[in-house]
Amino acid sequence: MTKLQSFMNILTGSFHNMEQYTDLKNKGVEDFPYAEHVNTVCNDKIKNLPADFGGIFLIEESRFKLGEKTHHAPHLFLFTEEEEGIKLTSYEIPKGYTRDTFSYENLSEADYYELELSEKFTPAIFTLKDGIWEGGSVSMFSPVLKFTLSERFSEEQLEVSETMEVNGKRTFGYDEPIIYKRC
Repeated sequence: MTKLQSFMNILTGSFHNMEQYTDLKNKGVEDFPYAEHVNTVCNDKIKNLPADFGGIFLIEESRFKLGEKTHHAPHLFLFTEEEEGIKLTSYEIPKGYTRDTFSYENLSEADYYELELSEKFTPAIFTLKDGIWEGGSVSMFSPVLKFTLSERFSEEQLEVSETMEVNGKRTFGYDEPIIYKRC
């Protein structure tokens, strides 16, 4: 099994942070979300992949619920095995889909040559340290909007920390990572 296959085996599937959410709720913390991730490999839905294509496309469907508000955030990522580790590259949602309609189930087919790299997202590199994949990146979505991603993946859980800052002030994110366990 390649490093990329091993990495993807950990990352694909359905996850939630119910254990963490319940623990924090019991401690009186009200401003931490219940979150779900469904990560599905989707190379089967990408037509015209080059014959020697070694990457793996994945659709991440995330849902965050805080109070009465629910935020849906789908993403299309490409994972490749590089000399320095596993590289995560973000792509724009394919043409014809919106944040509300893009999902693995709804994706009929996308043409590899029509997919657009996200110009805003700085690719992340993940390296394996003591059985845990660690990585992240810092992206400037605009001159004043900074997105920071820090993740740790293991067989037991996915730890995800995402923050947005406008002019150095955090506008999204939490003091601790969201800890997802496999459903």
